[in-house]
Amino acid sequence: MNLLEGHDSTCPHCGETINLTLDLSVPEQSYIEDCPVCCKPMMVSYSAHEGELAEFRLDPTD
Repeated sequence: MNLLEGHDSTCPHCGETINLTLDLSVPEQSYIEDCPVCCKPMMVSYSAHEGELAEFRLDPTD
């Protein structure tokens, strides 16, 4: 089972569709990542249960 999963989302700053790689082997994660399009920081938060994405949130940091 591959616990790395690509997840399409929308940047909260520029509105572009971006793809984030999520590590679903970890039950909960929160980290800051820059948008690959507009370079503004975003807070990525998600939880996983048994290797499946349970919750996902992407918020601006400013």
